[in-house]
Amino acid sequence: MTSRKASRAATRPPIVRAHIPGIPRPGEPGWPPRPSTPSIPGTPLTPGGPGLPSAPAHDPGPVPPTRVWLDPHAAWQDKLYERLLAKRIVLASGLLDDQAASRLSAQLLTLDAEQEDPIRLELQNLRAELPAALTVMGILDVLRVPVRACVSGEISGPALGVLASCPRRFGYPNASFVLAEPRLHLGGTVSAVTAREQQMTRMLDTLYFRLAEVTGREVDEIRDDARRGRALTTGQAIGYGLIEGQETGSRPPGPR
Repeated sequence: MTSRKASRAATRPPIVRAHIPGIPRPGEPGWPPRPSTPSIPGTPLTPGGPGLPSAPAHDPGPVPPTRVWLDPHAAWQDKLYERLLAKRIVLASGLLDDQAASRLSAQLLTLDAEQEDPIRLELQNLRAELPAALTVMGILDVLRVPVRACVSGEISGPALGVLASCPRRFGYPNASFVLAEPRLHLGGTVSAVTAREQQMTRMLDTLYFRLAEVTGREVDEIRDDARRGRALTTGQAIGYGLIEGQETGSRPPGPR
């Protein structure tokens, strides 16, 4: 019986065991391996060790100053406006809002206080918010010196009130005049919206009365034309009464 077990054990194939890299096999130096010591929470790590964060980098120090090259032509617009003001020429273009109305009013009042010579007001592609237009209209009403307005491009809506407040009014050949009602965006409570609507109605009446006074037309006609968005050329604006005539250049005649 014992011999049978021994013969079976001799004929049984050897058991192959899996080998984990880094762990010595039985019979090799370092066997059996010693259990590793678990790390204790809160133990400081060794800087520079494998898999551990390295030591903090040195302070880079102050950043060297950067040279900024200034554009020599950056203030050309301010210088140009100063030269125009020296010639008693005021330029108004784009959207006339509260800030632009304050700046335009300051320029007109300054020129009015300096000399008694006329002021030339250039209106280029001018559109305006109704409160801002009424502000400039009030300033033009109290100026002591005459103001000559010249329109180029398109002038529309409440900006026509600024034109109508000038004693002398002219238009360049390419100018266009658009009578249009301003767009209002009201919000809030019912009482607040109602009060705001009444205020804007009074402001619109002030604008239409000024245009009717200048053109010699009825207020209802001006209001109807504004609601329809009537557009006028320079020649039609002369016939409508918005301007006195077409602006003529002082260029000498060329060679024939």
